[in-house]
Amino acid sequence: MRAHACGPFSLLSGNDTFVMSAADEQSLTPREQVEYTELRATIRERGTARICIFAAGLAAWGALTVATAALASTPLATLLPLLVLAAVFEAVFALHIGVERVGRYLQVFYETAEGGREPGIPPTRSWEHAAMRFGRPRGAVAADALFTIVFVLAGVFNLAPALILDPTRSEQVFIGGAHALFFVRLIAARAGARTQRAIDLARFRELRERGLGAGG
Repeated sequence: MRAHACGPFSLLSGNDTFVMSAADEQSLTPREQVEYTELRATIRERGTARICIFAAGLAAWGALTVATAALASTPLATLLPLLVLAAVFEAVFALHIGVERVGRYLQVFYETAEGGREPGIPPTRSWEHAAMRFGRPRGAVAADALFTIVFVLAGVFNLAPALILDPTRSEQVFIGGAHALFFVRLIAARAGARTQRAIDLARFRELRERGLGAGG
């Protein structure tokens, strides 16, 4: 049974889910209500998965690095734990970008155009707008969603087994180059993540102007 209007925000009660569109305070269609609820769940689940993958992946990399240092007979063996480390980072990065993109979609299609600050529109509970504008207040603790510093340190430690095995000049160039590419990837991903919100927001607004998106 369709719920009654109760305000420009979502209300979850038992098995009943009701969502209001903050943009025009009109109740959403059943399909849109399901979409909104599922996308919010996606943000929560992917955020949890990102941390779990990071912790489990780092533990697996550490075990593999120790095994490489103890058993490997060639410095090139350090490329295997580097590959694992890179795969873990790519998984974390993909989940982070996916969550941000879903958030921008909800911001554009399910919240007010400017977070309830348009003339004549009362303030609304618009998490995505508030989170994006919150930024980093002076004195606030910073958090790295991509765990970049940890991955950089892990990449440096990954070189240790290769140095123990006394690599040749050509091996030094090859192994050092592979690790350098990994560090470049970390820097590029972090820089891209900083601008991704604005890029996705602009793109979804463009799609909204074309009449695409929620309910389309």
